[in-house]
Amino acid sequence: MFGVVDTLALPPAHRFDWWCETVSRGAAPTRISSDHAADFVGRVEMLSAGPLEATRMSFPALRSERTPALIKQSDPETYELTLVAGGAMSVAQSRREAVLSAGDFVMWSSSQPYTGRGTSSADSGPSQGIVLHLPRKLLPFPEGGIAQLLATPISASAGIGAILAQHLRVLFQEASRLEAPESARLGTATMHLAHALLAQQLDAHASLEPEARGAALLARIEAFIEENLANPQLSPHTVAAGHHVSVRMVHQLFRQREETVSAMIRRRRLERCRHDLADPRLDHLPVHAVASRNGLEDPAGFSRSFRHAYGLPPSEYRRTVRAGRGRSDLACALTHRR
Repeated sequence: MFGVVDTLALPPAHRFDWWCETVSRGAAPTRISSDHAADFVGRVEMLSAGPLEATRMSFPALRSERTPALIKQSDPETYELTLVAGGAMSVAQSRREAVLSAGDFVMWSSSQPYTGRGTSSADSGPSQGIVLHLPRKLLPFPEGGIAQLLATPISASAGIGAILAQHLRVLFQEASRLEAPESARLGTATMHLAHALLAQQLDAHASLEPEARGAALLARIEAFIEENLANPQLSPHTVAAGHHVSVRMVHQLFRQREETVSAMIRRRRLERCRHDLADPRLDHLPVHAVASRNGLEDPAGFSRSFRHAYGLPPSEYRRTVRAGRGRSDLACALTHRR
């Protein structure tokens, strides 16, 4: 299930109260204040996918506070794992304070008091965050360990953090188009990746359920493939060697996908070639050079594969794109001339 509400659809006088009520309903009762309360511009996207409950938010500068009284009033007993996707934020809990910028994760607990701030400016724009609501009872780690992570920045710039961050961005980008079975599967995969990120921070991989370990490994393999598509030697064997696992295990992991590892490598290389052939900055490169820079060194084989995938030989595809570009440029020129 996916829903979107934008405060711009409401009368200005009702926007801030609606925002406060929506946030409290989606996470936990929270006291919110803002200098922009008179005309609050915010957006909330709510996603429910299998075991996953997640929210993407965009909002101006504000301050939020969860007090002992509010905890006593209602506590969903969740950990809120948040990716800062834009702007800047800070979170204080458990005698720690994390100052965060875009590309950081941070986590806090609904069962302890906390304060949070979101800042916005003309340069950075509004604060933006993607929040995973993780039920405490479903996390496979001791609470004492998780307490170490509260209000502590977790990088999303490399490793499993970068994989989870990219996964979340794409998940919300595609959420409105997902069918129920696919949505549930991706929700489960998201939870596994979130658990894997926490396990990495706690050095507690042994605590992960086998499915989460497999999902984390598969995500790392897919990232490895993306980073090495230009290497003509990329294959199931090099993928396995790069992750210290057997080729058989790599093939087993890909059984949960709709394509084999070799098919994924081939598809992503062709997609990159298609993108490069349409890029005017690369018009000087011969077709065979475009193929080679994406790991495809057999020109005849590349031409056959490209035609099978897209219905045109690569050279004809490039000519068609160039002609379309020329018509667009001419239309723009005529428009400006008027």
